Amino acid sequence: MRRRFTLPALTVAAVTGSLFVAVTPAFAHGYISSPPSRQASCASGAVSGCGDIVYEPQSVEAPKGSKQCNGGGSRFTVLNDNSKNWPAATVGQTVTFNWVLTARHSTATWEYFIGNTLLASFNDGGAQPGATKSHTVNMKGFSGRQTVLARWNVADTANAFYSCVDLNITGGTSNPTPTPTAPTTPPPSPTVTPTTAPPTGSTTWAAGTAYRAGDRVTYAGRSYQCRQAHTAISGWEPPNVPALWTAL
Repeated sequence: MRRRFTLPALTVAAVTGSLFVAVTPAFAHGYISSPPSRQASCASGAVSGCGDIVYEPQSVEAPKGSKQCNGGGSRFTVLNDNSKNWPAATVGQTVTFNWVLTARHSTATWEYFIGNTLLASFNDGGAQPGATKSHTVNMKGFSGRQTVLARWNVADTANAFYSCVDLNITGGTSNPTPTPTAPTTPPPSPTVTPTTAPPTGSTTWAAGTAYRAGDRVTYAGRSYQCRQAHTAISGWEPPNVPALWTAL
């Protein structure tokens, strides 16, 4: 009798556990919020027709080593489409890339490429980053329209997170190698201005809005000031992400 009772109990526990795993949402991860990455431009509405990357700009995860904007996986292939009118931020020879991280994975390295040229690599030695991460990278003489591929290599898995940023680089003296991910004959691009940026005064926080550092919002009856430029998504309400918002 004990054996007949135990087996069904284990079965029920296994089924219950599997159902719990099935309905538990996947953790988010991270992406470059400024200068706007391709997924940030999709999430803010600056580029249309992006598919579900609009809702998951932080989830471009694939095995390490790819040079594609989507990491070479089966999802988010729209990020590799160079025929789309990706906005390009006008920058100089030194650029600071700002990441927003919603799952702070133990990190091996952060890498930045233009084509096959490694611009910079930052070794975190397995450390866990904070809710935001910034790197200042030299463009090594590249100029004009370029696409920078950033790879966040996780230390304890075989995967990395990918983020492509389109730039219009000024002040360069050479263009060492062509950029495979850049459009062949792109038009000149103005400095990117978020199309949904709120006015200087306080406004109500809303997902999908591109916020600048210093912008003020209200949420649930309280006022907050933006600490770092980013595109808001559901789950990043000001009380939930103190790295991005300061209560006033």
